[in-house]
Amino acid sequence: MKKDNKYVVYWLLTGCFLIFIMVLVGGITRLTHSGLSISDYKLITGTIPPMNEKEWNDAFELYKQFPEYQKLNNHFALEDFKDIYFWEWLHRLIGRLIGVVFMIPFVYFLIKKQLSKATIKKSIVLLFLGSLQGFFGWYMVKSGLIDRPDVSHYRLALHLTTAFITFAATLWVALDIIYPNRKAINKQFRNLIRIALVVLLIQIIWGGFVAGLDAGFIHNHWPLMSEGKLIHPTVYTEQEPFLLNFFEGKSGVQFAHRYIAYIVVVLIAAIYFKAKKLAITPTQKKGINALMVIVGIQFILGVFTLLLVVPVWLGVAHQIGAFFLLSAMTYTLHQFSK
Repeated sequence: MKKDNKYVVYWLLTGCFLIFIMVLVGGITRLTHSGLSISDYKLITGTIPPMNEKEWNDAFELYKQFPEYQKLNNHFALEDFKDIYFWEWLHRLIGRLIGVVFMIPFVYFLIKKQLSKATIKKSIVLLFLGSLQGFFGWYMVKSGLIDRPDVSHYRLALHLTTAFITFAATLWVALDIIYPNRKAINKQFRNLIRIALVVLLIQIIWGGFVAGLDAGFIHNHWPLMSEGKLIHPTVYTEQEPFLLNFFEGKSGVQFAHRYIAYIVVVLIAAIYFKAKKLAITPTQKKGINALMVIVGIQFILGVFTLLLVVPVWLGVAHQIGAFFLLSAMTYTLHQFSK
């Protein structure tokens, strides 16, 4: 059978879809404050949730030993605990499923010699990224089990961004197989797309900061940060030294996330209008058009998420929008790369 055949593409795209679902469920887990409901990590036995009343009570008693229950949720009954437990369990289950879906076909394709040497090397990188993502997930959870009832926003951003990068890398490998014979037509234009991709990843990192600090629940005005103010005064006063405000202050983090979004929009608009002056292929044009449409939708979702004070459904939709935008950016850059 031909190496790097359509079944290899299906395998890679299935991985992309599962990573997308995992990030979607991860967003719900975060917005429903469910991420610290499972206080231990059991790779195999943790796949099965509590199956009877005794097991549920044991899990609840374990939860009671940690800061989130003691400082925030000490009013919880068992039924309340079951609600938050479900989302974290589902999030971890999908993570395990991704591992299985990756490893079993990978071994099969190796045995059947259906992978080229280049794809084998790339797949090993994907395996490393997936393993790293799982480690960062537990590393993030641990930060919320010590003395405060919340995870480190730095670790959350690390966990989230690694998921996005793993997705983009998996999609890139699939695209390498789907479009093996492509030509870069303009180095300068390709570099512009690369810059836009880097800025988009920076925006995703600050999106993780906003989520980790619950910074979307303040300054719920647009386009100004509050009535009559472009920059809210707390941006300058939250942390010392001043620059730390943009990494650890709620107002500063939200300010950065707002204005990096404007930079992303400007860069994508520049890509769109510059492309009109180039002789591009239909597939390249599709990628650029998709970028313009998706960035517009994503910007609107971001504004309404802020104005409506982050309802769960809209927060999740905004995260999904980021995923589609990264997909379009990855596809477009791929189309303009050798």
